[in-house]
Amino acid sequence: MLEDLTLTPPGVGLPDKHYVGFFDGETPVAILDLIDGYPDEATAYIGFFMMNKALQGRGIGTEIIREVCDDLKKTGKTAVRLAIAEDNPQANRFWRKNGFRIVRKVPMDGWTALVAEREV
Repeated sequence: MLEDLTLTPPGVGLPDKHYVGFFDGETPVAILDLIDGYPDEATAYIGFFMMNKALQGRGIGTEIIREVCDDLKKTGKTAVRLAIAEDNPQANRFWRKNGFRIVRKVPMDGWTALVAEREV
């Protein structure tokens, strides 16, 4: 499992991979895995975004994603991309609600990834 924390897309080094934690005081709210400059220099890639289950449904995740996108725009990024498991309705709703649009489907080993993107 620990080696999974260092996985990066082809051509991307560890200096471009960032884990960002969000806290309310001492309470962990969310964690985001962000790849800078993938699949191109103008795009950032969200590897995963996990919310504290006790805080879901309050708009906090949406606010975090809005702020992340705003900050990425300030650094010169024009888009954010991610992949959603096709059979995960909760994730599909969340990312679509946050402005992500499916750009293509990619068959994976036993599942289908929906590649989604949003302009920032």
